[in-house]
Amino acid sequence: MGKPTGFFEYARKSFTYRPVKERIKDFREFVICQPVEETQTQGSRCMDCGIPFCHSTGCPVFNLIPEWNDLVYHGKWEEAYYRLELTNNLPEITGRICPAPCETSCTLSINTAPVTIKQIELAIIEKAFEEGWVVPRPPKQETGKRVAVIGSGPAGLAAAQELRRTGHAVTVFEQSSKAGGILRYGIPDFKLEKHIIDRRLSQMAAEGIQFETNVSVGDDVSVKYLKQKYDAILLAQGAGEPRDLPVPGRGLEGIYYAMDYLTVNNMVLAGELQDTDLISAKDKTVLVIGGGDTGADCVGTANRQGAKKVFQYEILPKPLEWKEPFNPEWPAWPNILRTGSSHEEGCTRDWSINTKQFSSQGIRVQKGYFNRVEWKKDASTGRFKMNEIEGSDFSLDVDIVLLAMGFLHVKHSRLLQDLGIEFDERGNIKTSTGYDTNVPGVFAAGDSSTGASLIVRAIWHGRQASKNIDTFLKQ
Repeated sequence: MGKPTGFFEYARKSFTYRPVKERIKDFREFVICQPVEETQTQGSRCMDCGIPFCHSTGCPVFNLIPEWNDLVYHGKWEEAYYRLELTNNLPEITGRICPAPCETSCTLSINTAPVTIKQIELAIIEKAFEEGWVVPRPPKQETGKRVAVIGSGPAGLAAAQELRRTGHAVTVFEQSSKAGGILRYGIPDFKLEKHIIDRRLSQMAAEGIQFETNVSVGDDVSVKYLKQKYDAILLAQGAGEPRDLPVPGRGLEGIYYAMDYLTVNNMVLAGELQDTDLISAKDKTVLVIGGGDTGADCVGTANRQGAKKVFQYEILPKPLEWKEPFNPEWPAWPNILRTGSSHEEGCTRDWSINTKQFSSQGIRVQKGYFNRVEWKKDASTGRFKMNEIEGSDFSLDVDIVLLAMGFLHVKHSRLLQDLGIEFDERGNIKTSTGYDTNVPGVFAAGDSSTGASLIVRAIWHGRQASKNIDTFLKQ
């Protein structure tokens, strides 16, 4: 806990943002952390709640939140960092882009504003990098075992670092030109500048992890070679198969998957592609279909590119509008309306909108056709059923349509076919509780086996999978 009376004495004070008119002119990080003194004051708000729901219920990696809150309050920043590093390999990532379920389960969220856990986490790790406390920790002894990690997203990186520190030789394979997976190519720079990823990758390389980029395992490297050279394989490619929208006109130019749009923009900013390759929203009317975080990232990117107008449609009903600082569904994640930083930059949002078709006079999309729907619970099944509202049809002139409706499952690549991997009923890699697949010596972790989820959950699964792989290698 922090100060016994801290939550009585001090109000919650979280991140501030760069002004909208300033931040939409570039792709630099827009979040501004509080000064050290204010962060320590915020740490003092952590109460002696008895059961730390933030740790046990909210945080997927089970961060020792009350411990490092208290240490920050007392100015013991280095000790706070060591407590944070015990559970999280990438706190500089989660401190920026995690939705912070720990805060919604904070005991203060019962009837007041929660502790600024996410902000404190980010402050700890940034101070640790600044002070030089984040150093390579190579193993003291080599085991002689070799592990191939396929995919360099959060699950793959977390597992690779844990396995390497255990003494195994680890090679991470990435099909793109740089490591980082979705962290590098799927998240806009204004939420995660890529030097943040490079900083961590440098530490991992110094610990002895080998990175093989521009390698499509299964095509450039055969399964036979992989099995001969490595004692264990971890599949951590993520859930890369996007959900499509099979309506008339879907094949028109100007309609893109959201992740393709974001990836190209990130690659142009990084100099990996030319400006001529950019999918530009400049002076265009953009429609984003899908109301989640990926959709919001598209909104923020389109605004920075100079879009004329941005719309975001969601087929599900509008969530409960909630203005209070406490959680109406404590300690669970509440189904309430969330207005993100990207929406504040300019966006017309609407809910319960069904897309019927797209049309054009030529080959490029010009108009979308929609109607409104209502959701009613089916008396026999108890499930909500969508019904179209008669006479609610309308259209919208559009130049670009971005499909941000989530992901179905891992891509069923040649690698998985050649390995003979079995899938579950959703198309994810089927695993046991020990992260084993049906193929001996082959494991899977993160979104490739769970389906699309939070980055912080991918980190947890990567860490847990590494423990089971270590046990397997020592048999």
